[in-house]
Amino acid sequence: MTDGVDLGVDLGGVHLKNPIMTAAGTAGYGTEFANVIDLGALGAHVVKSLAIFAHEGNPRPRLAPLPGGMLNAVGLPGPGIQAWLRDHYPSLVRSGATLGVSIWGRTVDDYGEAVEVLVAGAPEVAFIEINISCPNTEAGNRLFAHDVRATRAIVRRCRQVCSQDLFVKLSPNTEQVIEVAQAALEAGANGLVAINTVFGQWLQDGVPALGTARGGGLSGPQIHGIALRIVADLRSHFPDIPIVGVGGISSVHSVISMLLAGADAVQIGTANFVDPRRSQLLVEQLTARIRGVGKASLREYLASYSAP
Repeated sequence: MTDGVDLGVDLGGVHLKNPIMTAAGTAGYGTEFANVIDLGALGAHVVKSLAIFAHEGNPRPRLAPLPGGMLNAVGLPGPGIQAWLRDHYPSLVRSGATLGVSIWGRTVDDYGEAVEVLVAGAPEVAFIEINISCPNTEAGNRLFAHDVRATRAIVRRCRQVCSQDLFVKLSPNTEQVIEVAQAALEAGANGLVAINTVFGQWLQDGVPALGTARGGGLSGPQIHGIALRIVADLRSHFPDIPIVGVGGISSVHSVISMLLAGADAVQIGTANFVDPRRSQLLVEQLTARIRGVGKASLREYLASYSAP
């Protein structure tokens, strides 16, 4: 409950106090944002993608601001799960945040080992997000999320070593989004996250803006329409599966649009770089919007859009 308004949502076996989460990669590994927002006030705080190994990421420059968005080729740098468990996990538990952790790897076994170590060392993690769709690694365009068989193998391996809810983060850069989602669910995923960044490029004075000529991942308001379409397609094909919508969400209007498109919850990404307070502000603004029209809950408010 938030000031008398029930914003609670259920994602399968995971209950969130509201539908607003941070997106992996946009709010740090731990409590970096705790000096500007109350992490415990969010539906969930999703930790930046971690691998079983430490990784330096791509060479600089790896971020480029664009009109209405951002291009990045950060490349999933990180300390590795063991270091994260030692250096960040304890303070996150003390923060009172509901925790989601994103994991990635180069091989099927990387994913399985990452999940196994994570669940053994972090019992307070509410769900695990399997990132098979980052376009900014050495894999280039050859993403696991573009391959039905690879997706199935990764999710099956992760499911073998854990009972926690697994959410698979999908790529918008393939015509097989539905087929990949189906494979993930058949292999044991509990829900879907859509979408990751869109393949993009930007030139400055005729030269690629990032340290790789391949470009990077486009995010921000420019991709919101793409995310809405994919979420709507997923909801049409999978009416009872938890779906988390992400892509260009920065206002209460875009939150509501994503929920009406079929998402059960949303993640705030690039907007966090503009204003680290944005996620908590959206919780407050969503509460005010619902209270302002005389509704008692998010569920009641959304239902009013389809009422005759």
